[in-house]
Amino acid sequence: MQEELEPRERDILALERRTFPGPGAKERAIREELDLSPVHYYQLLNALLDDPRALAHDPVTVNRLRRVREARRSDR
Repeated sequence: MQEELEPRERDILALERRTFPGPGAKERAIREELDLSPVHYYQLLNALLDDPRALAHDPVTVNRLRRVREARRSDR
């Protein structure tokens, strides 16, 4: 049996499902709602994208973010 995601990990994926109205709104939500710096948030998010528990929890979001990450890597 696979372990569940921690509450903070679920919160990170939930934030990624949302849309934000303008520049800075997402970073503000990261700081205010999760009490994380944007740099730390993106480090945690990147690790989550490789976690099979995250894929099982929210396959649509994780697969979309994996595609975005791969596209950015191939642009470099």
